[in-house]
Amino acid sequence: MRALRIARKMSLRETQVLTGLDRGHLSRLERGLVGASDDTIRRCAHALDVPVAAITHDDR
Repeated sequence: MRALRIARKMSLRETQVLTGLDRGHLSRLERGLVGASDDTIRRCAHALDVPVAAITHDDR
């Protein structure tokens, strides 16, 4: 997720605003320190304008 965010030149702050998620939580997600619910994954995918599979690496 971090690579996608950086490729889009988005800060954690911008991602926080678009997702409504806490910036610290987003940082922990990017570092793989916490898991993400389906809702969180959908929010992040929407904010980054990518399909969910781009974040989950799920080809379904």
